[in-house]
Amino acid sequence: MATETAASVLADVTQHLTTEDRVGLFRAMLTMRGVEERAMTLYRQGKVPGSFYDGFGQEAVSAGPAWAMAAEDRLCILHRDLAAHIIRGVEPWRIFAQYMGRADGITRGRDGNVHFGDRTKGCVGMVSMLPDMMLVATGLAMAFKLRGEARCAITWFGDGSTSRGDFHEAMNWAGVQKLPVIFVLENNQYAYSTPLDQQFAVNPVARAAAYGFPGVSVDGNDPEAMFEATRVARERALAGEGPTLIEAVTMRMHGHAAHDDMKYVPTEKVEEWRAKDPIDRQEKRLDAIGADTAAVRQEVKALIDESVERALQSPMPDGGTAVEGLFADEPALLEDGNAPWSGFRSA
Repeated sequence: MATETAASVLADVTQHLTTEDRVGLFRAMLTMRGVEERAMTLYRQGKVPGSFYDGFGQEAVSAGPAWAMAAEDRLCILHRDLAAHIIRGVEPWRIFAQYMGRADGITRGRDGNVHFGDRTKGCVGMVSMLPDMMLVATGLAMAFKLRGEARCAITWFGDGSTSRGDFHEAMNWAGVQKLPVIFVLENNQYAYSTPLDQQFAVNPVARAAAYGFPGVSVDGNDPEAMFEATRVARERALAGEGPTLIEAVTMRMHGHAAHDDMKYVPTEKVEEWRAKDPIDRQEKRLDAIGADTAAVRQEVKALIDESVERALQSPMPDGGTAVEGLFADEPALLEDGNAPWSGFRSA
């Protein structure tokens, strides 16, 4: 099975995205960046324990796919994919509280700052060892298939993850069983400090063919291209045609974490990718059609300011409650509400 190119799967995006959708993508990416920039400041002020990981420059990789998923789908979200949480309705103030280990954080102070998920929003909490979430997403998809449910699972992982056995196990089982799962490969050029040409001798998207399903390479800094590739992949999955591997070609613009100065990346490479910023790209598109992007920027800034203040008011967790909530007492209910992704799926 030949690896497909982006041009072979990307239709006219505008027939599937309204102006409101396109503004929503911009808002989600802008919110992700605003949250992470402010969180980095809080980290340097000593208010965020441990280290801090962000997805600066990669906002489109999570925003586009998350927008294409339905309320009943499940998202296995990793540490550079914050826009997916935001699109599903996780409030920024709770994310800030999570980063700072506060009682109102998503895990109520029980886990590290980037290890969180909100089951009521369809967001599955991440496992730190990558790409373990590929196995979780594959398991979810297997459950959907066994139950005869028209649902899909999606997960994200980095290029370095493709060198681990978990990647191959998930890909093989999903291919054999034709499971409704979408694998999003964040090809951000480096596995920590190891460049692509020292990781593998073949483009990782080509590996999909070895497991019997399509791989498609997409501009990972284009939220609308990422949306469309995911929309097509989801339709394939629900039609019983199995998984899709989407390679999002992007760049990690900050170090692996806050402690990493990224000196191993050539300056000219960083500058090349800085010119491809996904937020700037989407803003230019919206400006061209008359959308008020300045108002969105003001709205997001106000939201970030309010969210930080609210999170700072959250108390530290009571140590006496540390053993509470270790086991589920009752099934979590999905809150569909008025989350923006449901508007697309119901259109």
